[in-house]
Amino acid sequence: MSVTVVDARHLLCPLPVIRTQDAVGKLQPGDTVQVLCTDPGVVHDIPAWCRVHGHELCTITEQEYEIAISICIGGSGS
Repeated sequence: MSVTVVDARHLLCPLPVIRTQDAVGKLQPGDTVQVLCTDPGVVHDIPAWCRVHGHELCTITEQEYEIAISICIGGSGS
């Protein structure tokens, strides 16, 4: 199992989701992606993307202006 960090800070929708999808496509089931964002829309967009693609949203942490989202990769890894 590996942990990959996606730095999507200062990017606006849909770029944080696109960067996340690009990273997930290179991973295996059981791996984890940590997405760092500043766009508040990701708290809705990334969980919706996870549901559609079969990944588990592990945590969302909001601190000041930064949002950290942890995703556990499931299924096909895409």
